[in-house]
Amino acid sequence: MTERNDSTTHDVIVIGSGAAGLTAALELAESKKVLVLAKGSLTGGSTAWAQGGIAAVLDAGDTFENHIRDTMIAGAGLNDRKTVEFVIERAPAAIDRLCELGVPFNRDSGHLHLTREGGHSHRRIVHVDDATGWAVQEALLNAAKANPNITLLPGRSCVDFITGRNAEPFSGAGHVWGVYALDEETGRVEAHVARATILAAGGAGRVYQFSTAPRGATGDGIAMGWRAGCRVSNMEMMQFHPTCLYNLEVKNFLVTEAVRGEGGRLYNPVTGERYMEKYDPERMELAPRDVVARANDDQIKRYGLDYVHLDISHKPPEFVKEHFPTIYDKLIGLGIDMTKEPIPVVPAQHYTCGGVVIDLAGRTDLPGLWAAGEVTESGLHGANRLASNSLLECFVFGEAAGKDICAKWDTLPEPPPIREWDASRVTDSDEEVVIKQNWTEIRRFMWNYVGIVRTTKRLERARNRIAMMQDEVADYYGSFRVTTDLIELRNLLQAAELIVRSALQRHESRGLHFTLDYPETDEEPVDTVLVP
Repeated sequence: MTERNDSTTHDVIVIGSGAAGLTAALELAESKKVLVLAKGSLTGGSTAWAQGGIAAVLDAGDTFENHIRDTMIAGAGLNDRKTVEFVIERAPAAIDRLCELGVPFNRDSGHLHLTREGGHSHRRIVHVDDATGWAVQEALLNAAKANPNITLLPGRSCVDFITGRNAEPFSGAGHVWGVYALDEETGRVEAHVARATILAAGGAGRVYQFSTAPRGATGDGIAMGWRAGCRVSNMEMMQFHPTCLYNLEVKNFLVTEAVRGEGGRLYNPVTGERYMEKYDPERMELAPRDVVARANDDQIKRYGLDYVHLDISHKPPEFVKEHFPTIYDKLIGLGIDMTKEPIPVVPAQHYTCGGVVIDLAGRTDLPGLWAAGEVTESGLHGANRLASNSLLECFVFGEAAGKDICAKWDTLPEPPPIREWDASRVTDSDEEVVIKQNWTEIRRFMWNYVGIVRTTKRLERARNRIAMMQDEVADYYGSFRVTTDLIELRNLLQAAELIVRSALQRHESRGLHFTLDYPETDEEPVDTVLVP
């Protein structure tokens, strides 16, 4: 049994060092000792990759109601309106806090420069050129490093939540008391114990063969929450970004929504046709992501293409370089000059709209566990996330979870004694190829069977493959010492199962879930909620 001491016990544990996790940590650190755990590096999450920006009503001609309506339309009515109102009404204050932290948002004559993206009826995207996420990550991380109440601990792959079943004596399975985490350097699993835990571990994008998500987006938080007893919802709503760079050497490079927002046009490279008029004649390239992604996918399959063209070369070169310096420099290095020629693009998985169910305070079903960010299903995104609402959700719910924990602190019980991780029954594996083979297979059949356009037969094939692999992975997990690769494989498979189960449960096409067997949309939107 491990004694609770300074190295393993903290007031609050935050799992994830992105926008949601660090926002929560900074909120809590005013009065609490906070430990932030990160898989890999502190900047390895999705936040640092975000190019576009943050949506907020800041223009005199815009209103909260406009932003709410745009979010609900993009979400195909599956959003929870109270959640949408809660987040959008807190957006301006979130931007103010980021300005106070030193985020160098672009300005025009002293005012914040606002750009526009697909699905938005107004200019409301604050940004730092085309690298907003990195600027936000840097500002939050610098603030966390400077705070004496925050301990940052990278190189920790979380295995499972510590619950009452891990206590001495057994105190009921439901309560969360922290997390078991693998020290990636030593290979030792540590017990990190706390009165409150915040899950901000990101999404499950890497369950797909083609994804803009970072390497570590393997559904860890969703899988851990499910195993501990949390409900998950709307996991079939996987967002595919319409415009990922097509390049045989460079994978997963996103060409931001803002390129279309600033006038970029989509063309068929064979026919030369600007084809979005066929799919959404009113909004064209500014239609929501699900519409544009399906259009791109249809053109690619219909004409046997490897990619479609995104062209902004009709704009002045100075305009393009000023607005998209990161993308311009990246493409120039690959021999593509976006000021003179089109960019080859393909759809790729981009965002997990479903996840662990939370309320407006970030509370999950389990006492002691809160969650925020892409790992959650808060009701904000519904059946399709509106562009640049993702970072916003992280700030609002990260703060909400921190505030709720502080408000309830005196009622939160002290953790019981917790058992150490038992590594005595396992050995080192000499068959690491099993992990690589299964990882590759999962991502391939999820792309082919559970992608942008689905059928019941394809989903059933995916379900059958998952069932066969679960026994193999469970046996492997039970027999060998845990590694980050094995932890991620186990979680990828669990996330894949939840996605397929949710997709089979929805007998309609709505937002990001489009199935040829049920092409119509039901009159009443209903969440697909899975209960452990």
